[in-house]
Formats: sequence, C-alpha cells, structure tokens
Amino acid sequence: MTSPVYADSGIDSAVPWHYGDPFREQKWLLSGQAVVDVSHRDALTVTGADRLSWLHSLTTASMDRLSPGESVLALILDPHGHVEHELRVTDDGATTHITVEPGTGSVLLAYLESMRFMLRVEPEARPDLAAVWTTNGDVPGQVRRWEQPGEFRGGPATESGSDRGGDASRYVPQRPDVLAGAEVLVPRAGLDQALAAAPHRSGIWALEALRVAAAVPRLGFETDFRTIPHEVGWIGPAVHLAKGCYRGQETIARVHNLGRPPRRLALAHLDGSSDVLPVHGDPVTVDGKQVGWTGSVARHHELGSVATVILKRNVPTDAPLVVGPVDATQQVVVVP
Repeated sequence: MTSPVYADSGIDSAVPWHYGDPFREQKWLLSGQAVVDVSHRDALTVTGADRLSWLHSLTTASMDRLSPGESVLALILDPHGHVEHELRVTDDGATTHITVEPGTGSVLLAYLESMRFMLRVEPEARPDLAAVWTTNGDVPGQVRRWEQPGEFRGGPATESGSDRGGDASRYVPQRPDVLAGAEVLVPRAGLDQALAAAPHRSGIWALEALRVAAAVPRLGFETDFRTIPHEVGWIGPAVHLAKGCYRGQETIARVHNLGRPPRRLALAHLDGSSDVLPVHGDPVTVDGKQVGWTGSVARHHELGSVATVILKRNVPTDAPLVVGPVDATQQVVVVP
C-alpha cells in the first residue's frame, strides 16, 4: 500500500488525505472495495433509561421510538434555529452512540451535561472508539453501524411528517448524485485491523469528492453561524416536521409554513480550463456582485471540478456564477 499523504491544515488533516491516486480511490469507494479512516470524528455515548426521550426533546429528529440498530441524523439548534451540531446517532437497546465533527465533541458533551436535570441519562466522551467509513458490508470489530439517510444514499426518504407548509420534498426534489455508505464505530485499539481488512483504502479526499458531488451538507463546510436547516436540505433527513417541541423549533415551523429560507445550497460546476480552484469561504458573484459563498471544493473523477455554494435565494437558477476566481454554472439543489 502506498504511504498516506496528509493535508497541511484543516479539520481533516489528522487522517489520510489520499494514498497517491484520489480518482482511483473514488472509484474504489463507489465499487465497495475501500474504507476511509475518519477516526478524527468525536464519539460519545449516552446510557440510561431516559436517553431516547431525552435526545428526542433536545434534537430535531424523532428518536423516542428509535429501535435497536436504526440510524438517525439529528441536529441541535440554537434558540433562533441556527445549526450548532450535527449528530450521527444509533442505538443498541441499552446505549446510544453518537459521532460528531472533529473537535466539537467536548462542546456537545458540555451542553448535554447541562441539560441532564433529574433524568436518568449518562452522556460520556468515548475516545476509545474510532470511526471508519465503508461502502460495503461490515467492518471487523465493529461496535455500531450508522447508515446514511435514504435521501443521501438513493433509498427511501426518511419518515419526517409534514406541516401546513407541506412535507420535506419541497426543498430537494432530487439530489445531483448519491452518497452511499455507512460510518462504523470500532475500538480505537482495533482501528488498524479494521482498515486492513478491506481490499483498498481511500483517503478522505475521495470521500469528500463524492459527498460534494451529491451536495450532502457537512457542518462547518456548508454551514455558518446563520445557517438554518432549510437552506442546505436538512429538512427531512435530519429534521422531523411533526414532532414535539425542541429548541429552535419556532424558526423551523415559521420558515416552513410561512415563507422560504433566505439562502439555498447549489452545486457549482467549475470551469475546467482554470488551473486554480476556489477555497472554502471564497465569495460567489454574479455580474460582479456578491451573491453567496463557497462551501466545499472537490475534483470529481467524472464531473471534474465542483463546489457546493450557498446562494441568496433570489439568484436566478440560470445565472452564470464566478466562484472565487473561477467561472461556473450552477445546478439547483435546494429549490428557490
């Protein structure tokens, strides 16, 4: 196996960026022949008899009747409905397992601890667990397996109810591509064994390219301090429209029932003749006027250079974009 190459900086610099051939690594992932080391993600567990009803009350997802083995994508919002945390959640009947973006676990744990009150719940950081991304079957030593929401992997849509404004299909009628796969937790001591069991390893560059092509949002990449779930297509996969109260629910209901989100996620197809690429946060302009900003940028094995962009809702869907220094066309993801 080729020695791994690591990114110089960024949130993903702690895990292999690629192993010498990112395009082939994308194809290995698509064919189910590779795994990705995502062990930099933070892991937590919650035990106690009240854990599911408690998490149900704190998050945007419906979890009070979560069955053993089921997977849920959930968000924690601030009081104004802005996204603070993205949680990948599974339960085994006794313990709820959660993974979150690198470096956010301690903040999430502090929040959970502050919300315990007199309930029978025990949240705990789990540095002894490590995450692996797989697109084919189980991983040796796996503790829990989190499956992508159906909307992202091309399966049935998540059951997310409806409200006066309709159901979740009004936001993303169809994603530009699918992101198949699952995140598996293994003992950190057995991480090397779990990775070595697959025919190939892919770097996170390959996984990110597939994610960007499918326009699947990632906290901190397609979000900022003002992001509400409607803007990036999280209504449905991560937000239930007909569950009980939770922090930020007023914003979810008001925007869904009475209006439209102020911004929308789109996929930008970048001019392939350019030798440079935009970077996260670069302005997106139309006729010299800034209309949004750049989320994630990737080189895809079929699409070429692509980027997620967050645009003002009223930007015409056929408007040519300039993403950072690069000309681009837009593909609608979240409808205006």
